[in-house]
Order: sequence, then C-alpha cells, then structure tokens
Amino acid sequence: MNPKDLEKRIGVTFKNGDLLTEALTHRSYLNECPKWRLPHNERLEYLGDAVLELIVSEALYGKFPKQPEGRLTVLRAALVNYQILAKVAEAMALDDFILMSRGEKKDTGRAREVILANAMEALIGAIYLDQGMKKTKPFVEKFVMKHLDEVLKTGSYKDAKSELQEIIQEKLKVTPTYRMLGESGPAHQRVFRMGVYFGEKLIAEGAGAAKQDAELEAARNALKKYK
Repeated sequence: MNPKDLEKRIGVTFKNGDLLTEALTHRSYLNECPKWRLPHNERLEYLGDAVLELIVSEALYGKFPKQPEGRLTVLRAALVNYQILAKVAEAMALDDFILMSRGEKKDTGRAREVILANAMEALIGAIYLDQGMKKTKPFVEKFVMKHLDEVLKTGSYKDAKSELQEIIQEKLKVTPTYRMLGESGPAHQRVFRMGVYFGEKLIAEGAGAAKQDAELEAARNALKKYK
C-alpha cells in the first residue's frame, strides 16, 4: 500500500519520506531484496524506544503527581510493552505497510505482535527525526496513552517485573535494571537473553522471543531468590 495512506491515518506528513519507508522495512525484507536502497528499521526502533519511554514518563509524571517512582515505572512498562504497541499498530493497520519477507508475512501470534511492536517503535523514531517532539508527543499521547485506562482497569501492570521492583526497592533500596546478554536464531525466530541487575550485579537471566518476554523470565527467576 502507499505510505501516503498511512500518513493520513496517523495525521503526520513526512518531510523526508525515506524515514517513513525505513521505519516500515523489516530486516527480513533485505534478504529477499538485497538491492533495496534503504536499511532495515532496527536503528529507528532503538531511537523510538527511547523517545517513547521519555514521552510516556513525562505524561505519567504529570498525571500522577503523588505516585512514587516505582509505581510510575511499572505503569510505563505496561504501556510500552509489545502487546500494547502491537494493539496500537493493528488499530492503524500498520501491518498493511510493513515490508517483510514472504515467510515473515505468514507468522501469527506472538511473532507477528513483536514485528508490529518493533515497527511502531521505529515509526516513532522516524517521526521524531523528521519533525521532533512537536509531532511525536501528540502522536504518542493519541495512540499509546489512550490505553492507560485499560492498563489500570485490567491490572496488566502487575507482572513479575513490577513485583520484583517493589520487593527490591523496599529491601535493598535499588531499582532492578535489565540488559541484553545476547540473541540468537534467524530473523523470524529470534531468541533474546536478558539479565536482571541490582546495580552492577547480575542476579538472574531469562530468554524469550521478545526482549520483554526475556525480561519477565529473568524477573521470575530473580523472584525465586528474594520472595
């Protein structure tokens, strides 16, 4: 489909159309089209992830002036996880525009959700590079922050990561952090290994098809030591 149709759906007209196309280019597409003139979207995904967290953090900080840092962190994690981002992507039919291999197009379930979520982060990165916070902030508030009520109502923020954070902040006065230890497998069956750290100390590891799945597994393993 024409990317111009996507621009109409999201209310953003790109000055540099290549940024939008790059955001929609999955790594697998380059395997089938090695002469494609643009890189895949993982650098934009990296940038978009950071921009998204900043905007959501600021929004939560303003909305909940009496909530402690730990609760805000948990709410943010629930809003930027791959399930919510995939839901946002589905609502705007982002799947219709992503360039990927024929094999990837056949994926369903969690694998497809991860592709959609990563493309959403890349799209946010592209909007930020093209038009700065002036356009990116309203975009995130319109499409991502709208799910806050759902997160609060369903309690989806209550997972192993949030439980670990509450326990460790109370016991040790530190906030657990997560770092990628490695990744393996083909592009369509990636496996990530994440570690949970207290300060600089590695406490536990986890693996999963998405970084957030691996983080949850690492948190569950850490909880076995501290509950």
